[in-house]
Amino acid sequence: MVKESLARTIVGIIGNVISFGLFFSPAPTFYKIIKKKSVEEFKSDPYLATLLNCACWVFYGMPFVHPNSTLVVTINSVGFVFEIGYITIFYIYATNKGRKKIRIVLLIEIIFFVVVVLITMFALHGTTQRSLVVGIICDIFNIMMYTSPLTIMRKVIKTKSVKYMPFWLSLMNFLNGLSWTAYAILPPFDIYVLISNGIGAISGLFQLILYACYYFRKGENIEDDTKNDDLEMKRTIIREISISNGIGEAK
Repeated sequence: MVKESLARTIVGIIGNVISFGLFFSPAPTFYKIIKKKSVEEFKSDPYLATLLNCACWVFYGMPFVHPNSTLVVTINSVGFVFEIGYITIFYIYATNKGRKKIRIVLLIEIIFFVVVVLITMFALHGTTQRSLVVGIICDIFNIMMYTSPLTIMRKVIKTKSVKYMPFWLSLMNFLNGLSWTAYAILPPFDIYVLISNGIGAISGLFQLILYACYYFRKGENIEDDTKNDDLEMKRTIIREISISNGIGEAK
């Protein structure tokens, strides 16, 4: 029993480290935003969604909702702080329309979270009932987060190129899902952490398989782009020579 508890703690710590990497991964994007003093075409939606996701998981890990979930609370608390920072930066450099959207979404999220907390604390009794309701809500948000790359996967299949699928993000998603799945399986068993992270591990695995299938085509795409650039350069030279000789613009 002691060995299983120790193993679960170690796996949970590994999961915390990997999740920290995921939360930190948008930092270069926000460095660009600060440097350019503009959010450009970036969207605040993923960070607003992750903020609510982290808040729900922190609440889920509370002793009065789901005991023995300290490591779930620690990493999602860190994630919550990260997302607050990202959203603050986004708000500072967003347009008036973008700021208005952030305020509205945050208000909706706060109302939703308060309603969940009030129902959990006053309408539900015992950790079993509370874990069920809050766990299902957390799983819904987590599954949405893990399956969001499906649009990118569809683009990879359509273009037969991995240009728009970051390998390291796919790998980290897979490892994150895998580590938290292992954490959930070890005693005490946690079905709610298992469901969403199990789906996340499968989603990450599919992303890696797809990446492997189309990786070598990336070189072909680059080569094709190079050929197109060379062809365009030749056409430009021909046009310039033709104009200088008074022939007219070449087609």
